[in-house]
Formats: sequence, structure tokens, C-alpha cells
Amino acid sequence: MNDNQAVDATRPAARVVVGAAIIAHGRVLACARAAPPEVAGRWEFPGGKVEPGESEVAALVRECAEELAVRVEVGERVGGDVPMAHGRSVLKIYTARLVGPAQPRLIEHAELRWLAADDLDSVAWLPADKPIVAALRPLLTA
Repeated sequence: MNDNQAVDATRPAARVVVGAAIIAHGRVLACARAAPPEVAGRWEFPGGKVEPGESEVAALVRECAEELAVRVEVGERVGGDVPMAHGRSVLKIYTARLVGPAQPRLIEHAELRWLAADDLDSVAWLPADKPIVAALRPLLTA
């Protein structure tokens, strides 16, 4: 390793945030943030931070249970890593499907919508989720 390849040991690793593109019947679940005020009303995929010692998949299952009161089966990644918070966090989105009879409930969000491929641009996505929307479109029309 030369000096240009040296790792900055003083800089903490980026925190991983996971999100679920929950797909059912050719539609994906979009969630409107209720808080904090600066992002309230903007749309996202449900999810949250991966806790220390937790896998990305386990975090996503936990977050969907906490935020929506549903069980999910996590599938493949959608799109690439999306840097957030000036590089302090990275967003990773996975496809998911609902498991069991429960339907998503409003617990932490202001509104929920199932969007078809043609509806994806009808909501104001958070900046980090926008690149995933483009990558998701072909999965909804397949």
C-alpha cells in the first residue's frame, strides 16, 4: 500500500442504513415521513440504521416490524450504495415481500401508498431514495 492508498484510521466507517422496496402485485410501498420537520411529507422506502452486530437483512426485518407492523422476506439489492450525510452514512435498498396476512400500518409515517411504475414520479422522494426509484422501475414492469 502506498501513501495514496492509506486508510484514514481517524475517520469512522460510514453508518449503514437499509431500506425495503416492498413489492406486491406490481407495486412498491412508499412511505411519507412524519418527522423531523425538515423532511416531513417527503417520501422514502421504510427502513433504518443497522445496529452493531446486526446483519443488513436482520435490520431490515426489524425495521419493517417496528415501522409498519409487518413481516418481510428480504430479497436482492436494488441499485447501488447511496452516500448520505456527507459520507457519514450509506443507504442500501433491498427488495422485500410481505409474509403473512398483516398489511402495512401507519406507525411512524404520515401516509403510505402503493405505487405502480407509472406512479413513481407522483411523490416527492427524499434525495437519497431518488436513485433507487430509477433502478426499481424495471422491476415493477417485469
